[in-house]
Amino acid sequence: MSATGEKPAGATAVRPFRVEIPQAEVDELRRRIAATRWPEKETVDDGSQGPPLAKLQELVRYWRTDYDCRRFEARLNALPQFVTSLDGLDIHFIHVRSPHPDALPLIMTHGWPGSIVELLKTIGPLTDPTAHGGRAEDAFHLVLPSMPGYGFSEKPTSAGWNPDHIARAWAELMDRLGYTRYVSQGGDWGSVVTEAMGRHTPPGLLGIHVNLPATVPVDVAVALAAGGPAPDGLSEEERATFDKLATGSKTGGRAYFAMLTARPQNMGYGMADSPAGLAAWMLVHGGFTQWTYEDDADRTPTKDEVLDDITLYWLTNTGTSAGRIYWENGGANPNSAAAQSTDEISLPVAITVFPGESYQAPRSWAERAYPNLTYYNKVDKGGHFAAWEEPELFATELRAAFRPLR
Repeated sequence: MSATGEKPAGATAVRPFRVEIPQAEVDELRRRIAATRWPEKETVDDGSQGPPLAKLQELVRYWRTDYDCRRFEARLNALPQFVTSLDGLDIHFIHVRSPHPDALPLIMTHGWPGSIVELLKTIGPLTDPTAHGGRAEDAFHLVLPSMPGYGFSEKPTSAGWNPDHIARAWAELMDRLGYTRYVSQGGDWGSVVTEAMGRHTPPGLLGIHVNLPATVPVDVAVALAAGGPAPDGLSEEERATFDKLATGSKTGGRAYFAMLTARPQNMGYGMADSPAGLAAWMLVHGGFTQWTYEDDADRTPTKDEVLDDITLYWLTNTGTSAGRIYWENGGANPNSAAAQSTDEISLPVAITVFPGESYQAPRSWAERAYPNLTYYNKVDKGGHFAAWEEPELFATELRAAFRPLR
């Protein structure tokens, strides 16, 4: 994967960026897919052992024969893309200014195994709400950076790029773009980075919104880690949330988290060498499997959109570098209020709970976790990658969450 753009005259220069996918890399991707050596079929009739062989084979066959890399390339190049150096790393970002002059600047952070791809469908609704059933006064100027080691951002060559480091870099980025008042949003690892920004309270940051909040109380986290019973005194809603978290832990739903936290380099060898291996690893994430195993044209993201994300990982060879954020975070539980020091966040915090999320944070836990919770809402559709699945609803939530801060 290559990009065009002049080299900076100084360290703080913001350079235009354009994607150029060499045809030789597309041909090599297809050759490697065709040469895949497959394991035997699973011994169960569901996905409990991992991505089912037949369904993964069909997805990868489609990737080789029908998927259009040039469509993806054109989709990205239709957007204003840039690169700038932050703390020694070239960071790629999309920067779309709203046509409405009083728009509120917003920086949004993606997760794993996502990328900026998961946020693309929110650009229109957020920057031009009048074209999507909203009001001009709810518009945002949008900044979508690729985290270090993801996509077109440079890969760190030394340790230390943890969520706190990324949060400080994002504050520098917004300052460099001239934004003196702005808000921040994130899901998955983007939530962890966004909460770190909230703890740091950089000048200009007005508040944050997360859709995977770190609300699990200490006593609940301890009980889950020990595999013991639920703590006494939980409400019916809290007990149901505890049971769902406990079930996910017992069924291996977070096995990928443990493996990437412990040995990201080891996990990366297969992702770097085999397109099918990369796809299988990304599909082991609970948020991905539900999308790519069916041919329902009404489901979103579509098969092509999910392959856009997987293709970005393959062509930039970022399976290993992206996975290192688990190791960099030191095994801290992203859902734990104590692990993420949410009690140190004094800025306004907004939360949207989506029904397909890995757990539905109860309001009572959210109020305990965040001293300044200003917005909490449960919606009736959407999952872990809500911006990708329900972009219009997601945009509606952000408009409501940040309206008091304008």
